[in-house]
Amino acid sequence: MKLSHIALLSAATLTAAQPHNHLHRHKNRQGSPVQGRDVVTTIVAGPVTTEYVLDGTAIPYDVVEAGIANGIYVLIGETISTVIPAPSSASPTPSSSEAAEFLQAASTSTTPTPTPTPAPATTQAAPVPALAAPAPVSSSSSGNVNSNFPSGTIACSDFPSAYGPVPADWLGLGGWTGVQNVPGFTFGVDAAISYIETALSGSTCTPGSFCSYACPPGYQKSQWPTAQGSTGQSIGGLYCNPDGFLELSRTSASQLCTAGVGNVQVTSSLSANACICRTDYPGTEGETIPLNVEPGDTLPVTCPDANNYYLWEGNFTSAQYYVNPSGTPVDQACQWGTPGGNTGNWAPVNIGVGQGSSGETFISIFPNAPTNPDGELDFDITITGGISGGCEYKMNSAGTGRTYWSNGVESPTGCTVSRA
Repeated sequence: MKLSHIALLSAATLTAAQPHNHLHRHKNRQGSPVQGRDVVTTIVAGPVTTEYVLDGTAIPYDVVEAGIANGIYVLIGETISTVIPAPSSASPTPSSSEAAEFLQAASTSTTPTPTPTPAPATTQAAPVPALAAPAPVSSSSSGNVNSNFPSGTIACSDFPSAYGPVPADWLGLGGWTGVQNVPGFTFGVDAAISYIETALSGSTCTPGSFCSYACPPGYQKSQWPTAQGSTGQSIGGLYCNPDGFLELSRTSASQLCTAGVGNVQVTSSLSANACICRTDYPGTEGETIPLNVEPGDTLPVTCPDANNYYLWEGNFTSAQYYVNPSGTPVDQACQWGTPGGNTGNWAPVNIGVGQGSSGETFISIFPNAPTNPDGELDFDITITGGISGGCEYKMNSAGTGRTYWSNGVESPTGCTVSRA
C-alpha cells in the first residue's frame, strides 16, 4: 500500500514536496473583498475578466480548458492548480527528531473504491503504517451523518445538528458557517442568481436564503443549488423556503454530510493546538470550516472527489485550507482576520487537497498570496510516504526564516505531491 503524509514538527518546522505551479484566475468580483466580509455583500451582474497565468507566463484559454478536462489542472477556490508533480530522486530530511505526521494521504486498510493504480514515474518515499479511513461520527458527538435529511420539515431557526452538521457558534449566525440571502430569486425556477447579500454576524438563516454549514472531520457538506451566481459567485448550503423550512438544495444527496476520499490525515506533536480552517466553498468562501488538531491528535482532512464534488462553471474543484500559528483558538482562526494579522484569511500557509478525475490524490502547500505572502508559521510541515516527490515547509538555507522546499530545492511558491 502507498501512503503519503505531511509531518508536523514541534517548535515550528514544516516540510513540503513537489512545486505548486498554480494558475491564478483573476476575476473582477464585486462585493467580494479579501477582508472584512462581516458586512452586507451586494452582488449584481457585471463583466468578468479572466486571465490564466502559470509561473508568470500567460496561458491560452484552450490550453487551460483542455488541462482541466484531462485532469491536469484542478480548481482550488479561485486557483487552478497542477496535479502532476515533477520527478526527483531527492529525499528531504526533516530538521527535527520530533517530527510527527501532519497531513497524510494513505491507502485505507479496508476495501477501497476502485481507482486507477498506475504509479507515478518518480521516486517513492518509504511507506509508513497505513491508517484507517475516517469512521462514522457517533450521534452523541455531532449527530448522525448517515441519517437522511427530512427536507421541508425542519424550521430554518433550528440548526440541523441531529443530521451531522457541527455548529460554528463563534460566527454569530445561529450555527451556520455562512448565510447568503437571495431576494428576488425563485428556487427551482430561476437558472442563475444575480443578487446576493451575505448576512452579518448576529443574523441567522431566514426565508429566501442559502444556509451553509460545517461537518465533522473527514466529512463535507453535500448541499448546493444548481443555480449559481450569474457572475461566477459560488452558492452553497440548505435552502430556507418562503414558509421558513429547510430544503435540500441538491436532492441527489439526501444526507447533509458526505465523507471525503484519499484518506488524508493530520497528526500533531505540537504542545498547543494547530487550527486548520477550510474555505466554505461553495458558499461565502470564508475560511469558516474548522479542523482543530490538539497535541497528539490524528484527524482526517477532508479531500473532495472531483467526480462527485462541486463544479465551478463545469470545472472540477478541490478543497483549500488555511493553516494558523499554533495555539490560535478556533474562534480566532476560522473567520475573517484582521488586516496585517497572521490568522484567519491572513494565515500564512494554504493547503490544497483533492482527488482528480483519474483517481489521483494530491496535496499542495503554498503561501497565502497575495494576502499574506510574507507571513510565517511557528512550526514546520513535511509531506512523506508513497508520494511523487518531496514537499516541505521549513527553515530556509540562510537560516533566516521558513520557506517551501520542493524535492530538496527551495521553492518560494510552494509545492505539490500526488499519489495514484
